Amino acid sequence: MLIFAIAIVVLAIVIVGMYNGLVRQRNKVDEAWGNIQVQLKRRFDLIPNLVETVKGYATHEKETFERLVQARNSALQVPTDDVSAQGSAQSMVSSALRSVLAVVENYPELKANTNFQQLMSSLSEVEDNLQMSRRYYQATVRDFNNKCETFPSMVIAGLFNFQRRPFFELENPEEAENVQVKF
Repeated sequence: MLIFAIAIVVLAIVIVGMYNGLVRQRNKVDEAWGNIQVQLKRRFDLIPNLVETVKGYATHEKETFERLVQARNSALQVPTDDVSAQGSAQSMVSSALRSVLAVVENYPELKANTNFQQLMSSLSEVEDNLQMSRRYYQATVRDFNNKCETFPSMVIAGLFNFQRRPFFELENPEEAENVQVKF
């Protein structure tokens, strides 16, 4: 009887340990996704300033700027917990941002503008942080999904309805690269 009681206690400890491990890993995934959202918010906040600064120099490139603003606004409408839709929206923003930076190449006086240089420096920092946040998110999702799919934690995951999390994937692999900032 004592051996049976000890076995039950040990089993309970193992189950609690696995459950707590799954909860910790799920929370890491949520934290990592939150970090991506913070960087995207910083990026979205910089875009209107960048557009306004560049607009004064390149008034005939209006369509390019409007596309960037539209992409930004569309991305802001995507639910923050929809990882695949966020990937698509970010692809559009990155593409539009690349177009604006291509326009900038035609305006040497703009590249010398202090406000523009500060904005570009901030944008470069945000893009670097965004890349790091994406890598961290991918790693935490991988670890969480591994726990949900490997024995014996998959049994606990199934009992307590822990679901696999999607990776943050962009439609176009080129979008994963940092926006090139050239002066």
